[in-house]
Amino acid sequence: MTLSELEGEPAAAAQLFGERIVLAREFAGALAEHGEERGLIGPLELPRLWTRHILNCAVVAPLLRPGLVGDVGSGAGLPGIVLAIARPDVDFVLIEPMDRRVTWLNEQVQALGLRNVSVLRARSQETGREGEFSQVTARAVSGLSKLIPMTAPLLRPAGELVLMKGAGAEKEIEAASKVVRRFRLRDVEVVTLGDGVLDEVTRVVRATVE
Repeated sequence: MTLSELEGEPAAAAQLFGERIVLAREFAGALAEHGEERGLIGPLELPRLWTRHILNCAVVAPLLRPGLVGDVGSGAGLPGIVLAIARPDVDFVLIEPMDRRVTWLNEQVQALGLRNVSVLRARSQETGREGEFSQVTARAVSGLSKLIPMTAPLLRPAGELVLMKGAGAEKEIEAASKVVRRFRLRDVEVVTLGDGVLDEVTRVVRATVE
């Protein structure tokens, strides 16, 4: 697959990123050029890179609030880099255990001049930063039963999980009911984003730690 097969920028991109659209374009270009060779995206992702990945993450930006946000398993920078572009008023820590992905994330932070981002090479359970974050995000990391124990301990009291999930989000919540109680989560809900903007909506499981 060649760069000529990269999905054209959807009209919604400029709407979602505003004056930061230039940075989003730079990130999309870098991911398109190097993502497959560096094991960050699959070989069939270029024709849907904007809609399936970048804008899928960008619509989550309004759920964030100024403070410190941890992105667990940041990988290619989805959603962490995208959200940091969209929300320069929020500080992000991208948490990623794999060295080659950490290298990529640091390269992108520097290339894009993202002063609101730091990268931490660690598994979520080994960050040493429990109770520090006002919000924690994650995308395509694991099912909720495993993901909640990885993310909830990072939150300060009254902190919030903002976890991107698929169409089975409600069923995942049901399956994780014991874990939800063990980690004292309340106000657990599925938020649907991007309706009328994206062809495929984004689903977020949002919950607050007591």
